[in-house]
Amino acid sequence: PACVLGIDLGTTSVKAALLVGAERGQVVAESCSRETQAHTSSLEAGPQGMEQNVRRIIRALNECLAALPQQQLQRVSHIGISGQMHGIVFWKKDKGCKWTECGTGPAFEPEEVSHLITWQDGRCSPTFLSSLPLPQSHTSLATGFGCATVYWYLKESPDFLKSYNAAGTIHDYVVAMLCDLKKPLMSVQNAASWGYFNSRNKSWNTDILKKSGFPVHLLPEVGDPGSIAGRTICAWHGIPKGAIVGIALGDFQCSVYSCLTERTDAVLNISTSAQLTISMPPGFQPPETPDPSSAVTYFPYFNGDYLAVAASLNGGNVLATFVDMVARWTEELGLQVQESAIYTKIIKAALAQNDSKLSVHPTIFGERHVPEQLASVSNIAVSDLSLGHVTRALCRGIVENLCSMLPVQRLMETGVRRILGSGSALARNEVLRQEVERIFPFPVVYGKDVDAAVGAAMVM
Repeated sequence: PACVLGIDLGTTSVKAALLVGAERGQVVAESCSRETQAHTSSLEAGPQGMEQNVRRIIRALNECLAALPQQQLQRVSHIGISGQMHGIVFWKKDKGCKWTECGTGPAFEPEEVSHLITWQDGRCSPTFLSSLPLPQSHTSLATGFGCATVYWYLKESPDFLKSYNAAGTIHDYVVAMLCDLKKPLMSVQNAASWGYFNSRNKSWNTDILKKSGFPVHLLPEVGDPGSIAGRTICAWHGIPKGAIVGIALGDFQCSVYSCLTERTDAVLNISTSAQLTISMPPGFQPPETPDPSSAVTYFPYFNGDYLAVAASLNGGNVLATFVDMVARWTEELGLQVQESAIYTKIIKAALAQNDSKLSVHPTIFGERHVPEQLASVSNIAVSDLSLGHVTRALCRGIVENLCSMLPVQRLMETGVRRILGSGSALARNEVLRQEVERIFPFPVVYGKDVDAAVGAAMVM
């Protein structure tokens, strides 16, 4: 029987999953994940920049595929690929990669390719964003969005753009290389995440962009999520030449697709960032113009449907920052403790504290709808200063922040009956799970297999 390969190119790791048909539908036969360790400093943007080395991402992808069973890879007929939205990578057509032989057969390596400027990039200040033309789109423009990043280069480093003649998300790049696309192809999901894209008529705001000198030749062609991008031009890690490759999809939509079966379910995902999602009724169209102060955005989903999403920039990354802070303090005191040990200990301490009067507003990374509002701690009493109290309050703050963006009242009005909990931070943190169950008045079901790689394969 044929296999479907799903790949997700994430912020911190690459994951691959092999799905095979079974009586109850598709099941995951094998999966593999590798950390990319791709974060790198930004020469042009300095500390505000958030960039990743594409070679390291592709190396992690190659390692992932090499670790999967060869005999199953040889049966792969379809490949679905998802990845981190909003970000942008530039390359030279015909020189985007070179194919070489490795232990498991041919593989490609990036050649004339820029760094990936990720969704977390902070180089576009609110002042800079307000100087840009107003998009004709249901989505407000934010820093880290592909088109905003191009505008930044246009102003700060125009020569950089002259070196490249193609651009896409990191997963669009992989699809273009696998299928040798002459022009990158992008799904509506990824295009909407770049800004300056009208989801209603599925087209870029070409007139607006041209008037301001934007290099519109860099914009990919756009197709529907679930459509075919092409076929592999070469055997790839044992996957036969001619395997069908789907158009690259948003990691968020694929994560939701892997678990959302009922319209009455809401999906709560806490990994690096955090999202709370509900599906909109069939036929729903987002407003023509965005409300910049609204915490809810509408993401194109599949078959013309939309998801309403409270997408918080503050999730597991807040806890990671807290752990990092504790580690640095410890180091300054002349002691050495592994960050993994700190994480385990603070969770254990928080589990011992059932409650904390401390109030932590954890938006250390701001939020897209209120970028200037940072984190704060209030209601500090002597009795609540232990590590357990602080960690408990921090975990509660992360969940409360999400809940304030998409309130329980609205979930009830939409007919939500239960919550599907997913994401690495939620899976490994019992305190977060307790707070989710304390704050939301619905049954919560935790899905172990909720992930974008599986969703990308299921779409195929």
